[in-house]
Amino acid sequence: MSNIMLYTANGAQSASMWSSVIMLVLIVVFFYFLIIRPQKKQEKKEKAMRDSLEIGDEVVTNGGIVGIVFSIKDDTVVIETGSDRSKIRIMKWAIAKNLTVHDGDGEK
Repeated sequence: MSNIMLYTANGAQSASMWSSVIMLVLIVVFFYFLIIRPQKKQEKKEKAMRDSLEIGDEVVTNGGIVGIVFSIKDDTVVIETGSDRSKIRIMKWAIAKNLTVHDGDGEK
C-alpha cells in the first residue's frame, strides 16, 4: 500500500514540475511577442530611416533641435540650424525624425 502512495506522490510532483516549466515557457513567449519583437521592429524601422537620410532633409534630433542635413558621414551628420546658418555635428543615432517626405515614402 505504501508503494502506491509513494508512486502517486511522485507522479503529482512530476506533474507539478512540468506545469511550472510550461508556465515559464509561456511567460517567455509572452514577453517575446509583446515586448521584444515590437521593439526590434521599431529599431529596424529607425535604422532604415537614418540610413536613408539625404542632404537637404529636415530632421529633428532626440534633443529637439530642428535642422537641415548639410553633410553625411559614416556615424555623424552635420545639420544646419537657424537663420544664422550655424552648423552642428551630431551622431546619426541622435536623429529622431526625418520631416522631409520623399517620393518613395508612402503613408501607411
